Amino acid sequence: MRANPEVVVIGAGFGGLGVALSLRRAGFERFTVLERADDVGGVWRDNTYPGAACDVPSSLYSYSFFPNLSWPRRYAAQPDILAYLRRTAEVVRDRIRFGAEVVAATFDDGRWRVELAGGEVVEADVLVSAVGQLNRPSTPDLPGLADFAGPVFHSARWRHDVDLRGKRVAVVGTGASAAQFVPKIQPVAGHLTVFQRSAPHVLPKPDAGRRRPARPSTSKIARRGVWLACEAFTWLLTSGRFSRGVVAGLAAAHRVVRVRDRKLRALVRPRTEVGCKRVLFSNDWYPALAAPNAAVVTDWITEVTARGVRTADGREHAADVLIWGTGFEVADFRLPMRVIGRYGRDLADVWGGRPRAHLGLTVPGFPGFFLVYGPNTNLGGSSIVTMIEAQCRYVVAAVRRFAETGVPVEVAPEVAEAFDEEMRARLANGVWSGCSSWYRSDDGSVTTNWPGNTREYLRRTAQLEGV
Repeated sequence: MRANPEVVVIGAGFGGLGVALSLRRAGFERFTVLERADDVGGVWRDNTYPGAACDVPSSLYSYSFFPNLSWPRRYAAQPDILAYLRRTAEVVRDRIRFGAEVVAATFDDGRWRVELAGGEVVEADVLVSAVGQLNRPSTPDLPGLADFAGPVFHSARWRHDVDLRGKRVAVVGTGASAAQFVPKIQPVAGHLTVFQRSAPHVLPKPDAGRRRPARPSTSKIARRGVWLACEAFTWLLTSGRFSRGVVAGLAAAHRVVRVRDRKLRALVRPRTEVGCKRVLFSNDWYPALAAPNAAVVTDWITEVTARGVRTADGREHAADVLIWGTGFEVADFRLPMRVIGRYGRDLADVWGGRPRAHLGLTVPGFPGFFLVYGPNTNLGGSSIVTMIEAQCRYVVAAVRRFAETGVPVEVAPEVAEAFDEEMRARLANGVWSGCSSWYRSDDGSVTTNWPGNTREYLRRTAQLEGV
C-alpha cells in the first residue's frame, strides 16, 4: 500500500459501527468514530418508548459477519437490539470517542478537517457520515400548545418519569412507533384518545419467543430464508397494483378478524394504497383501539387547549398528557453538521432541499466523503442492515483505493446525474409517490427510499462505480 489512510466516522449507530467493524476486519486501523452521545446505538439508544421493537425478523437485523445467535424473540425488542450493538461495539471501542459532537467538516488541501463542538479539529483522508435518517423527531406546531397544562413529549424522547396510570392520554399519530407504544399504555391509561390523520395498513406479526440459542449453521439458513421472504414482500409492494392487492387483502382480513365493531372498523380502514406509507406489523394495535377506554378521532386538530385537544368539529377532547407519535423529519435529509466540499460548496446548498447521492453514498465535489444510510437507501419491506453492510463494503473499497493511489474517491458528476435521473424516473410513479408521507420531500420527489430490492443494491455496490 502506498498510503495509510486516516478515516473519521461520524455516528455510532448501526451504520457507524458497521463501517468501523468492516475497516478493522479489512486490516485498516487508523480510524476514529465520533459519537456525540455517551453510548452507542443511535436510534436504538434514543427510542426507549414502551414496546419499542424491530419490525424485521431478528435473524436479519444483525451484521452477517457478527451474528447474534441468542435473540430471545423472533422480533427483537429495543433493549435486546441495544445490548447487541453494545457487544459488537466492544470490538472497536478503543476507536470510539464519546461526547464528540461534530459541527462542521471541510475539505481543505486534499484532506478533511472535522471540527468538534469544543473547537478541536480532527483531520482525515476519508470522512463517513453515519448519522442515520431517524434522528430528528417531527412535532406539529399547533396553536395553543404552550398553554397545555400537562406533560408533552415525543415517542423518541419518552418521559419515563411521567406516570400514565389512570391519566387521560392523547396520542397524535398512527405510525410505526404509535403502533408499538399505544398497546402498551392503553391498559394503564384512564382513557386513551388516538388522533388519526390517515389509517395505516396493518398485517399480523408472526412473533414468538425462543427457548434456546440458534446454531451457527442453521442461523445462516434462517437468515437466508428471511432475506428471501423480505425480497418477496418488497416485490409485492413495488411490482404493481395487482401484487399490492394481495398485501391489501391480507391487511383487510386481519382488520376484520381483530376489529369486531363495524363503526371502528370503518374508522381504521386505510384510504391510501397499501405501501405508499409504511406497512405496520402488529397483533395488538387493533385490540388496543377497540378497548373500552380507547377512542379513535379522525377529525382534524385545530388547536391545543390547557385541558386537551380541540378538533375541527369544535369538540374539546380532555387530556392530562399529550404524546407525539408523529415520526421523524427525514425527507430533507438535513445533516447535524455543515459539510463543505471543493471550492467552498456547502452540501446543504448543493442539495437545495432535495438530497441526492450516487448509490446513496457519494456526491460530486466532495472527495473521500461517504454517506451511510444516505438518500434513496431506505427500504419499505426489508432490513436496512443489509443495505448498510453493502455501503460498508463500498466504503472499505474506497479506503483501499486511497491506500493504493493516495487519491480520494470522487464520483464523476455525469455518473451522479444519471443515477439521480434514474431514481427520479423509477420513483415518480411508484407506490411511494402515491400519498403524503415522510418518504417525500417538499417538491413531491421520493428522497428516502430505494426503488428496487436489496439484491439489486448489493450488486450495484459490489464495486466502485463511476469513480
